[in-house]
Amino acid sequence: MSRRAPQPAITVDDRPGFLARLRSRLNRGNSWLTYDLTNLVRGRSIDAAILEELETRLIMADVGVPATGRILDELRRRVARQELADVDALTAALRDDIRAIVAPCARPLVIDPGHKPFVILVVGVNGSGKTTTIGKLAHRFADEGRSTLLAAGDTFRAAAIEQLKVWADRSAAGFIAQAAGADPGAVIFDALQAARARGSDVLLADTAGRLHSQSHLMEELKKVRRVIQRADPTAPHEVLLVLDASQGQNALAQARQFHQAVGVTGVVLTKLDGSAKGGIVVALAQELKLPIRYLGVGETAQDFGEFDAAAYAAALVEGPAP
Repeated sequence: MSRRAPQPAITVDDRPGFLARLRSRLNRGNSWLTYDLTNLVRGRSIDAAILEELETRLIMADVGVPATGRILDELRRRVARQELADVDALTAALRDDIRAIVAPCARPLVIDPGHKPFVILVVGVNGSGKTTTIGKLAHRFADEGRSTLLAAGDTFRAAAIEQLKVWADRSAAGFIAQAAGADPGAVIFDALQAARARGSDVLLADTAGRLHSQSHLMEELKKVRRVIQRADPTAPHEVLLVLDASQGQNALAQARQFHQAVGVTGVVLTKLDGSAKGGIVVALAQELKLPIRYLGVGETAQDFGEFDAAAYAAALVEGPAP
């Protein structure tokens, strides 16, 4: 199969389409953090009541108690120093504080050519968007000129195998699957061998969705990881956790458990469109400090992009661009 010529890395300035989607869809409606704040502040200085209102909004947006406390402490210090004279200054300070929390986690996924195939194990609970994320990644890698093989490691749900095959066809990726009910470790082991034989650049391995509280299924996921390491002691090179942002604080609990079980190395936040829970990104960054690789704000491949701290902070605080 012919391979596309490698494309230059995508930068923030090269992807205004995705950033515009993020700005228009994150916390759409009237749920961004400073909505109608001008009316609340009109004719008065930034006082304790205004900060309490902002605190409530942060908690409701699932920013979480620790991160909210950190942000409010900094805002109170600035108010005491008389640095926040009006709502514009307050908005700018809030945006900067959120960006400061999430910026260390804005680390794009880098495919190391020294590992071929570069093995990405994709994990998460049922309904988080794992299979769709794999499809979007396969599309992205194809655009970058990388050959990709998809492994249908979710053998418990026949529909998952079929869905992954559709994404493989759309992105011209290779595809490895066995019958429903097959051992997932065996499927991914065979896929790794096939990826080596074909000279594939990337192996994207799907896994069955499981609740983070289902200990026996988490043990099975550990087994899958051990099987991969028997074939390649350096693999998986990325353990990518897909989280549904609309789950709010439950997504944070999922992240804790998956990280403890299999050592998560990167996070994808899906379903940020139309959700009032967009602040969960801040909570994740504050507590776990895991790299946040991508955000999803819709169903299409164009609704999927690298996490950008400044763009996210602006969208969360200020809402849609005028």
